[in-house]
Parts: sequence; structure tokens; C-alpha cells
Amino acid sequence: MQRSTGIAAFVALTTLAAGVPAFAESARPVREITATVETPALFDDEAGGDANADDPAIWINAADRSRSLVIGTAKNGGLRVYDLAGREVQSIATPEGGRFNNVDILTGFTFGKRKVDVAVVTDRGLDKLRIYKIDASGLTDITSADAPLLFSRDQSEVEEQATGYGVAVYDRYAVVSRRHSTRLGIFRLEERNGKVTYRTSDTLDLPRTFRLPDGTNWSPCAEPGEEPQVEGMVVDAEAGVLYAAQEDVALWRINLEGGVFSSIPRIVERVSSYGTPATYDAETEECVVDTANDPGFGGRITADVEGATIYPTGRRGGYLIVSSQGDSRFFVYDRRDNRPISIFTVTDGPATDGVQHSDGAAVTSTPLPGYPRGLLVLHDGENTPDGGRTSTNFKYVDFRTLNLPS
Repeated sequence: MQRSTGIAAFVALTTLAAGVPAFAESARPVREITATVETPALFDDEAGGDANADDPAIWINAADRSRSLVIGTAKNGGLRVYDLAGREVQSIATPEGGRFNNVDILTGFTFGKRKVDVAVVTDRGLDKLRIYKIDASGLTDITSADAPLLFSRDQSEVEEQATGYGVAVYDRYAVVSRRHSTRLGIFRLEERNGKVTYRTSDTLDLPRTFRLPDGTNWSPCAEPGEEPQVEGMVVDAEAGVLYAAQEDVALWRINLEGGVFSSIPRIVERVSSYGTPATYDAETEECVVDTANDPGFGGRITADVEGATIYPTGRRGGYLIVSSQGDSRFFVYDRRDNRPISIFTVTDGPATDGVQHSDGAAVTSTPLPGYPRGLLVLHDGENTPDGGRTSTNFKYVDFRTLNLPS
């Protein structure tokens, strides 16, 4: 049965109380690192199959770690599967009308009489989830043919494209955000007749308007009819916490209990433009920010806030990594208390170009060949050289280069 969380009505009232970590920017120099491997370029044009890299996930092959895989969405280009050397080993097309946005991996999902690992993908073109069983030979689609729409009431609403967008999984649930909306939904994955479907377990609407410390109200600028959406998300399953990146607003922390949202959302850190007036320009289809009247209520992140991922050390220790897409930096927080730890960028190196405007990130602390302390995979929104075309791909980073304590 669908449940709509009553805590949503209280979110706006708690915005002022939400803690933004104290930090001293001057005391935190930006660490410059380089990637070791990159995947083949994807081109967002007809010749390239309208492929646009977006969000990665890392699958650990428990039987043979050297055969672990990186799975990345390519929007209209479907899914791409890579080995640890960055070579493409499988390409999966979208169904007709589909557009694959984000992906996450659920391990130990009960399928039949055994446990399997599955990749859960948001198909924003069709407003559905697609589920793929993973093994060393690749991915196999096990989505039920009658899987329901995620948020839309009917096909005409699907065509408006306020559809499933970001995704983060835990236990047997998928948290999914809705494009052009503040809505989050929790969906329970279920096997039925040898396939996997899902049903809504809970929903939550984040705020659209925010009370500022000076007593005024502020709403982030957007195209008329659109709300401040969430894309990047990650679940800390051991802590029972969802981190949700509301792109033009802040990174949120929300407690989970079973298949429901169980706490009032709290802000981890706001974007730097939080509270700053802006006006939508219909001619350029851009928001013009009035920086001269910035009230100074923002944090360090340059919108959009994106690409949240967790590097665990033990049951509760480790790091939360978040993409500051607007200035191509990455912020690292303590996993326990969300205290700011460090800042880094990925610059041009001997093996690859750098990472710009990253939309998605995935990390593992499992030792892998060539990555003894784990692997960080980042979407690169401006891959070069590009030959004059829109080029994107994924970069592999040796976690040791972040120089963080174990």
C-alpha cells in the first residue's frame, strides 16, 4: 500500500534549524589529482547514437575481483558496461522511447531460490525502472513486462517528462526522484513469475520555497512550471540514511526505516547561491543570478549539487563524496557526522584528461587489481579531445590519490 509521509509538511519549518557544517575555506586547499583510466568517448549526436554518459555504478565480482564491472548510463544511448581497464564489454539499448538516466546496484536480491546482484536503472523516457541481473558475463534484463509507471498517472503525463530521474537502492527498495519536481518515492522491488516489478512504499516532497535567516522567503530560479529537482542520491544502508542532492538548493540527509522516510530532512550543506535572487530569461532559457544582492546564506557547493557516493571504512566510518558540478570540484565529508574533510579536483594527467561538470559518481572501498584501497568512478561532462562534438565518458580514479585516512 502506498504511504505518503506526513513529515513533508514540516520540512519548510525546519530549514533554518538545518545544520550547515562550519568550515574555513582558506584552511582547506583544493587537492589536485588525476585519473588512471578513462572509458571510450560517447558522443551525443546522431553519428554517436545520441549517447551521453551520466551516472556510473561499480559491481564487485565476489568470485573474481579482476572481473568486476563498471556500469554507466548513456541516456538515449542506453547502458554501457566496462571492465576495470575501461574497455566497453557490453552495450544495452533502451526500449523504444526509453532514456536511461541513473543506475545503482543492489547486492543479494532474492530472485527465485537464490541471491543475485541487480542493476536498477531509471528510464526517464518511459517513467519506469528497469532491472538487470548481473554476472561476470554481463547484464540480463529481468524487468516485468507489466512494471508500473513510477510517478505518472498515464501515458500523456509520461510525455511531459516529469518522470523517474535519480535512483539509490538499499535492502529491496529503490529511492527514486522525479524530474522537474521535489518528489521522492520509495519503491519495493518484488519478484513475480520469474521477473522483477515494484510498488510504491512511500513518498516525500522536499521544499520548493525556503525561509531565510532574515525572515524572507526564497525559491530557486527555474523554468516556469518546474520545481527544484533531485538527481544525485546515495543510501547509507548501515546508518539508515538517504543523502539527496537537490540541485539548486542543498544536499539533504533523510533517515529511512524499512520502506519509509522516517525523519524530517536536514541540510548537510547548501549551494553557494542559496537565497540569492535570480530571474528566468525566456530568450536564453537561463537564470540570471543577481550576485550583487547575494545575502551570504549559501555554502561552498556551486550548483548543481550532484553525484553523491559513500566510501565505507567499517560499519559506520568512511566518507561521503559529492560533486560540486558548477565549478568541477568535489567535496568530502565525514560519513558519521558530515563534517567537511577535504576538497579535490581531477585535472589533466598523463593517462587521461580531467573531469569537468561531473553529474554522477560511484566509489568502492573493496580492493581491486590496480586499486588496492578502492576505486572512484566519475562522470566527465566535457571529455577531451572531442573533435568538435559533445563528448562525455567516465574516469577511473585510484582512491589512494585522495590522501584520506583509512
